[in-house]
Amino acid sequence: MTGIRQRHIAGDGESTAEMGVLASREALSAAGMNASEMDLIIVATITPDLVFPSTAALVQARLGARNVGCLDLSAACSGFLFALATADAMISAGRCRSALVIGSERMSKLLDWRDRGTCVLFGDGAGAVVLVASDEPGVRTSSLHADGSMPEVLRTPAVDSPYLHMDGPVVFKFAVKGFVEAGEASFAENGMQPRDLDWLIPHQANLRIIEASSKRLQIDRARVVVTVDRHANTSAASIPMALDEAVRDRRIISGNRILLLSVGGGFTWGSCMLDWRA
Repeated sequence: MTGIRQRHIAGDGESTAEMGVLASREALSAAGMNASEMDLIIVATITPDLVFPSTAALVQARLGARNVGCLDLSAACSGFLFALATADAMISAGRCRSALVIGSERMSKLLDWRDRGTCVLFGDGAGAVVLVASDEPGVRTSSLHADGSMPEVLRTPAVDSPYLHMDGPVVFKFAVKGFVEAGEASFAENGMQPRDLDWLIPHQANLRIIEASSKRLQIDRARVVVTVDRHANTSAASIPMALDEAVRDRRIISGNRILLLSVGGGFTWGSCMLDWRA
C-alpha cells in the first residue's frame, strides 16, 4: 500500500550531522566549490544530534568552514523547502552570495518498532544543494504555509514519550489536500499549466499520496520523480535525495522547470518552482 520496498537505517556512529556532511561534500563537489566559499549553512532536521549546538554547527566544523553562519530549521517533512526558501531570500536580499542547504534525518531514532502503523514508513538519509547568486532566476517562486492547530495528528513529544505518533488517515487526507493546493497556487503564480512542467518532485511520504496528488494536479506519472520505494519517508531529506538522484541519472537537465511540493507535521506545507541550471 505504501510503495516502500526498502529503506536505510543509520548504524552506530552515523549521526544526523555525519550524514549531512557526506551529502554536503557530494553537493559541493557537483558545484565545483569548497565549503569555505559558503556564506550560510542551513540544516533542515527534526532529528538533531544535540539540543545545542545546532546540527548545522556540527556540519560546519566537520566541513572546515569556520566562521560561516549556520542554523537548524525545523518544519518536519517540509523542512527542506522552508530552508531552501530562506536561503534564496537571503541571497536575493544581498545578505550572502552562497548557501549550503541540507536535509538530514535519522528518523529511526523516533520510531517505536512495536508500532506497525509508523515504523514501516520511515528511513534515514540526507541530501544537500548549493545555491549561488545569479542574474538568472533559479528559485522562481516559493510559498510556505503552516497550521499549528492539530499537533495531536502527527507529533513526537519532548517528554513522556520519545516516539513518533501519527493518525494515518487524517495525515493522508491533509497531505493530498496540501500538495494539490500548493501545486495549483504555484502554477497560478508562475502563469503555468501542468503541461508546462518538466518534473514534479514531491516529498516522498508514500506512493499512494504521491499518485493521488499528481493525478489531481493533472501531472503525468512519467514526469514525477519517485524514490520512496527505495528510501521510505526520510522527512526533510526526501526532496533533496530525490532531486540528487534525478540529476545524476540525467532525467533532469539544464533548463528544466521543476516543482517541489511538500507537506509535513505541524502541519506545514509549501512549494518551490525551480529553473534548473547546471
